[in-house]
Amino acid sequence: MLEGNGLTCVRDGRVLFNELNLRLEAGEILQVEGANGAGKTSLLRILCGLAQPREGTVYWQGKNINHYRSVYYRELLYIGHNPGVKQELTPLENLHFLRALKGRGGELAIDRALEQVGLYGYEDVTVRTLSAGQRRRVALARLWLSQGCLWVLDEPFTAIDRNGIRNLETQLMHHVQCGGMVIITSHQMPQWVGCRVRQLSLG
Repeated sequence: MLEGNGLTCVRDGRVLFNELNLRLEAGEILQVEGANGAGKTSLLRILCGLAQPREGTVYWQGKNINHYRSVYYRELLYIGHNPGVKQELTPLENLHFLRALKGRGGELAIDRALEQVGLYGYEDVTVRTLSAGQRRRVALARLWLSQGCLWVLDEPFTAIDRNGIRNLETQLMHHVQCGGMVIITSHQMPQWVGCRVRQLSLG
């Protein structure tokens, strides 16, 4: 269970949200909506412990994440606007690096992850030579390797083609139907079939 209690965020002297409360449980999706500049990315970064709120606390399993980071981060996968992949490595090497950090996923899992995001045939190409959409898909391939409970995704459908969007939607729904949790911002409106969805509108 993830909770935000009394979260207040101020950026450049402007209050983006004030005394915000939220709660997300296993098997649920939280879709965060709002215009550009409403504070969606700021909220996601606060929930991941990457930024601190002006006021309020984020709890994971009833414990303050600031005092529980090592456990919390084992259950968290965050993919932001920046793909967060190493440009000098290949997609295959990037996923091997992730596996070394997390200790999860074998060779077959990595091959399947690259295939699912449409990078079969590009696994040995340096990431810096790939298109923006392909670099995004390298980052998203981590979803097929992650065993973490909580996935936090900031505009994951950006620069992804229609087939890639369908595959990603299917993977997200499978995750929550198996008891996982997803927090997502998106200008698109995915069709969440058979999922419990909470919506939060900022601004």
